[in-house]
Amino acid sequence: MVSRVKFSNPRFEISAYSSKDFPAHNNREVAFSGRSNVGKSSMINKLTNNNKLARTSSQPGRTQSINFYNIDDRFYLVDLPGYGFARVPKKLKDKWSILIDDYLHNRENLAGIIQIVDARHKPSREDQMMVNWLMETGIPTLIVATKADKISRGQRAKQEKLIRETLALRAGVPFCFFSAKTGEGLKEVESFIRDIIDNKGSQ
Repeated sequence: MVSRVKFSNPRFEISAYSSKDFPAHNNREVAFSGRSNVGKSSMINKLTNNNKLARTSSQPGRTQSINFYNIDDRFYLVDLPGYGFARVPKKLKDKWSILIDDYLHNRENLAGIIQIVDARHKPSREDQMMVNWLMETGIPTLIVATKADKISRGQRAKQEKLIRETLALRAGVPFCFFSAKTGEGLKEVESFIRDIIDNKGSQ
């Protein structure tokens, strides 16, 4: 009997600045994608119950590499650089774009994507482009609206409708709200990752 996935023994493995830095292994990877400062690192820390694992910052554009986190030598959580930060120099943006494209298109270990948007706002053009690509590839994707503690319960249905319509999500694409502060949505994110790792979902 295969043991259920646990988010235990997490450790930072490497910051990749080029594809040559990507770690060599046979485990599956779940990547976190989204705009700068949308809460990718905070979500990884919440999942692993380790607030110091992934570096968080109030300054957008801080993550400049693809960061790989080894979870119990069973699978990896991968933090992609945030996109859409206007103050980052174009040369650096272009470098990030090449790095991210290389990972998304060529990384055989990539088994699923957690695409993060801000629950308070309409998804950006970059969000739409990313989701369009994900829908075309068919890679398992969970849409997560973070910072849910900053909007009222009464706003939830309206915001979910706005997000789904803006991203043109097909019926059946999973969605949840998430708050690193309250833990809301944690079970849904854990379940998505476990399904991919346990059931070896299609890539």
